[in-house]
Formats: sequence, structure tokens, C-alpha cells
Amino acid sequence: MDVVGVLNDSVNPNDYWYKMKIRVKDEEKFQLSTICRSLKLEASDEKKYETDCANTEGMFRIIQSIPSPKAEPLKRWLAKVGYERIQEIEDPELATKRTRMLYKLKGYSEDWIEKRMRGIAIREELTDEWQKRGAREKKDYEILTAEISKAAFGVTPGEYQKMKGLKRENLRDHMDDFELIFSMLGERATTEIHRTENSRGVPKLKADANAGGDIASGVRKKLEKRL
Repeated sequence: MDVVGVLNDSVNPNDYWYKMKIRVKDEEKFQLSTICRSLKLEASDEKKYETDCANTEGMFRIIQSIPSPKAEPLKRWLAKVGYERIQEIEDPELATKRTRMLYKLKGYSEDWIEKRMRGIAIREELTDEWQKRGAREKKDYEILTAEISKAAFGVTPGEYQKMKGLKRENLRDHMDDFELIFSMLGERATTEIHRTENSRGVPKLKADANAGGDIASGVRKKLEKRL
């Protein structure tokens, strides 16, 4: 209802949303209810009522079905992003160039961007190894990543985010040079251990992740002691 009210200037967003679901079902042969979930949200009277909610992807789909001038800029943007995604599939190097440009526009230095991009490549190489060696679910990746982080820094990524006062932001986008280097070292060491020992299965991968993180921790502690 919030999205509909903003993009359509409807005096009664609730009524518009109800009619819109019927129209989309009849005209587009698609039920918007399949991408929505009813959650109890607090209203202006401080009572909670079941309200149709959608995630980001669902919201974009809903916007596509709103015939309003205010929705057009978003529709054009979605088309542009879709076109860029196709370009990146055809030429993966474009994705790297765009990522570099985004970091540059955010004010990051060239040296930091270079480390961040190298870290992304090392991370992708590690996750490829995990996939080949038995890690399948997202939860497996989270467990293994947390194992490296705990060994290298003494905290999980979630705990690290809280320490830095972050909520939804990417933790590594808020790391300094040394933090990025230690993260890369822990992950690159873990990858090499996997390959050298031909590790298989999540329990063994987890032990390797701890060992890789411990190597980064040793270097970090030596540097901290020297400084």
C-alpha cells in the first residue's frame, strides 16, 4: 500500500491495491499474491493489522504493473539494469569495471579499490572450492566464513558488523587496508589448504577454514605487537 500510494497518488491505496491485484490477474495472468506475504504491521492507531508485504524483487514486479508517470523512471531504470546485466553475462570484465567505478564514486582510494577487487577475486576462488568440495547451502558458506573470521579476528562477521556499527552494509566495504589484507590471507590460505589436502565435506572444510584464519591471526598479532 505504501508503494502504491507514492507512485499512484491514490487517495485510497488500500482500494487501489485490491483492484490492482484483480486487474493484473485478468490482464497479465499473474497473481501478485504469490509474491506477497501478509505480515502484522502496526498502524496509526497503534494496533497491528495483516498487511501485504513483498521483498525488493517483489516490489519491482509490482511497480512494473502500476500505470503511472511516477513509476516510469523506475521502469526505465529496471530496463537499464537488465540490459547492463546481459552485457556483463556476455563480457564479465564489464562487471569488474562497473564495480570499480561504483567504489570510486563512493570516494574510495585507488589503492583501497585494488585491494577490495583482489579480495573479491580471492573470495570467489574460495567459494568455488567450497562448492566443489561439498558445501552446498548458503548456511554452509556462512558457517565456513564465520570460522575464518573467528580465527583471524576473534569475532564472527555478524559480531564484527556490530562492532563497526553497521546494519545492512557490506562489512568488507568498511574495512581498512590491513583488515582487507588479513581477510584475503585467511581466505587464500584456506583455499590452498583445501587443494593441498584434497579436503571433502563440510566438517573438514570447517577445520581448514579455522586453520586458514589462524594463519592470518598469527600475522595480525605479530604486526600489532610490532606496532
